[in-house]
Parts: sequence; C-alpha cells; structure tokens
Amino acid sequence: MTFSDILVLVAAGMFVLGYLVLNQIVLRILLFVGTLLYIWYYAVVDATPLWPAIWASVATGSANLIGMITLIYSRSRWAIPKRFRDLYEHFRALPPGEFATLMKAANRVTRPAGYRLTTIGSPVETLYFVVDGSVEIEKNGECFSVDAGIFVGEIGYRTGRAASATVRLATEGELLEWNVARLKKRAARNLRFGLAIDTIISLDLAEKVTKSGSPRLPEPR
Repeated sequence: MTFSDILVLVAAGMFVLGYLVLNQIVLRILLFVGTLLYIWYYAVVDATPLWPAIWASVATGSANLIGMITLIYSRSRWAIPKRFRDLYEHFRALPPGEFATLMKAANRVTRPAGYRLTTIGSPVETLYFVVDGSVEIEKNGECFSVDAGIFVGEIGYRTGRAASATVRLATEGELLEWNVARLKKRAARNLRFGLAIDTIISLDLAEKVTKSGSPRLPEPR
C-alpha cells in the first residue's frame, strides 16, 4: 500500500466518522480534516498535482470552515449584543445565538409605576418580560404582587386569547417588549426563532404552574 493510498483511506475515514457524529462542530472538524487529506492526496497521487480536484476541495473546505466558525460564534457569548449580556442569566436555556436573535426583536424600556401591561378581557398586543421591578396582578377578585423575572402576556401570545388578568407595574420597572403580531410573523418565517420563543415561554409557564400553590405567585396569563 502506497502513501497516497493511506492518505485517501484516512481522508475517507474522516468523512465516514463525520457523518456518524451528531455534534455539528465535531462533524465539521472531521470533514475539514478529511478535506485537507484529500487535498494532500490530489497533490501527491500523480507526477502532476490534480489542480481541478485540489481547487474544488479548497472551495468546499473553505465553505465548511466558514460555517464552522459561524456555528462556534453563535454558541459563544460574543454573539450576544453588549446591551443584552446582563440579561442572559434569565434565558440560559437558550444558546447564545438564539438568545441574541430574540433580544434583537425586543425593545428594552423603562416604564413608570402604574403602567398597565395587560387588561383582563382585552387582546394581548404586547409580550413582556419583567427585567426589574415588580408587578401587581388582579385576577378573580384578588390582587397580589410578583417580583421581576417573569413573562406577562405569554398565554395571549401562544393562544391568541384575551388576557385573563390585569397586570400593572407596582414600581417603576424595566421591561423587554415584543409586538405580538410582528413576533408571530417572525417566528413563522424562522423555525429556530419560533422554537426559541416556545422554549423560554414553556419554562416560564412550568415555573408558574409549579409555584401556583402560593397565593403570591401568578398563574399563567
């Protein structure tokens, strides 16, 4: 067996291993190594390098390398805009890239005490996440306060139903706001974006259901 034979077999082995791996980064690394070995093979297999095959492999290898760098970047905290990095602790269930996409669709604002987020029986036009401050919830004749770190209007966003509670800011508060209509359109166009929203809302709902036995904690709205 010649050296060129070994090169092509090892290169093919890298591709086979890559196709068996589920991790996208590992897959791309294996394919990139395999591509380099194929380029080496095309350079030494004959007296004259096989330039068409070499340039074709360089093109595919470069595309793979760019995709790999993009993938690694999307999974790093560098993908998160600076103005939203302090919020990532609230959304750690999302990869940094998906979190960044979600935050780019949001408005980060400060609202005064008494600002109404939802009104019982009225359509939910804005989805909120309470970053700082507390909210006052009126539901079923009861009124109670809840601290920051929750979504408001999430059921209305997911189901299209009217709000089941009236929610106001009990203190001046910092909010993330998403227009429901625009958010739904964007989620429909981008499956990964839609799944990111569903993930964080589902976790928020699960936490609310878990804590719903306490009179001071909200049920889903």
